[in-house]
Amino acid sequence: MKATSELATLDPEALYERDFYAWTKQQARELRRLRRLRANTPLDLAHLAEEIEDLGNEVRHAVESQLERLIEHLLKLEHSTLAPPRRGWAVSVSNARHEIERRLTPTLRRAIERRFPTLYAHARRTARLALLDHPEPEAAAALPETCPFSLAQLLDENWYPTNRHGLPSPEVA
Repeated sequence: MKATSELATLDPEALYERDFYAWTKQQARELRRLRRLRANTPLDLAHLAEEIEDLGNEVRHAVESQLERLIEHLLKLEHSTLAPPRRGWAVSVSNARHEIERRLTPTLRRAIERRFPTLYAHARRTARLALLDHPEPEAAAALPETCPFSLAQLLDENWYPTNRHGLPSPEVA
């Protein structure tokens, strides 16, 4: 919680630059507080608060979507027996990591960490369906129930899981 209280002490402009997601939460709270105080203003404070909060939620959804895509393709890189699609999966991993890096803030990271099991379950389901479509039923059946990757590994641009069938890293292949 220390990081959260540290962010709360930043002025709004500094918070906007440092942690946009936290800024949207703070600004929505302040707009709702003004509404409760019945501030004499022509502003539609309730809807403004909702819209500001939605901006932060859209950033969170974008990061979650990229994280799911990242996990999906890392699972396929680790479990698939097929060589040809590996380069495309590696490109997708690189793109997802870049998009996450652009948007991830300390507050958003904590929100993602809380939702990590759910995000992994979605990514695993998608990877499983894709592997079945190739068809690779054994690889699909081998996907672990819980995420074998840490968030630090997922975000490390130089890290790839070892393929269970001895295929080379996509960086080498």
